[in-house]
Amino acid sequence: MAQVATRWKAEGRADLVIANAENAAGGRGLTAPLAEELFAGGADILTMGDHVWDQKEAGTLYNRESRIVRPLNVAPGCPGHGWTMVQTPAGPAYVVQLIGRVFMKLQVDCPFRAIDEWLKRYGGKGQPIFVDFHAEATSEKIAMAHFLDGRVTALVGTHTHVQTADEAIWPKGMAYLSDLGMTGPCASVIGRTAETILPHFLTGMPTKFEIASGDVRLHGALVTVDDTTGRAVRIKRVEESLG
Repeated sequence: MAQVATRWKAEGRADLVIANAENAAGGRGLTAPLAEELFAGGADILTMGDHVWDQKEAGTLYNRESRIVRPLNVAPGCPGHGWTMVQTPAGPAYVVQLIGRVFMKLQVDCPFRAIDEWLKRYGGKGQPIFVDFHAEATSEKIAMAHFLDGRVTALVGTHTHVQTADEAIWPKGMAYLSDLGMTGPCASVIGRTAETILPHFLTGMPTKFEIASGDVRLHGALVTVDDTTGRAVRIKRVEESLG
């Protein structure tokens, strides 16, 4: 990721880099050293997901590092925070994360109500608002898009590891993409080796899934924002080989 993020910033192609990091630690959450590595590689904000609590140090890390955003709609009293404000060359911007409930194991509150309450407090100021919706069901993501069009700058999905081809600017000026995809080894089964995944599907028995290697690519999206309105004017899917 570092070679792409730093190059884009140097070329003026990116003012703000947001990376979902919930699988950074071998697919199981995020550690402090890995967070620092991602920040050093050009990420400005890291978002999490359903593996948010997998590492023992998670709560301490989220409490002390404002650049890491866990889901907004976890239960009240959980460590960390579900949003942050970051300064960009064009001014301040908000980054919020939500996690879905359909087909997801993590027990959370309603993401629709959570973002609605947040927007009543912080929305409507003309500043860009970027929302990472970490969810399994495409229907839940699209329903959220209808709920948020005209209220946020961009709503992008994470979690399925497979990039979708439905990027669009919605009627009221919101950029949308159902899933950003994955940064990792694409010659795999969403990041794991086929050799360790197939026995599980063939037999139903639990197996240890190994991390794959080779054919590493960065997937994501570039969103262009009107600085005066906070609305999105363009969204472009990205796929770049990392060797």
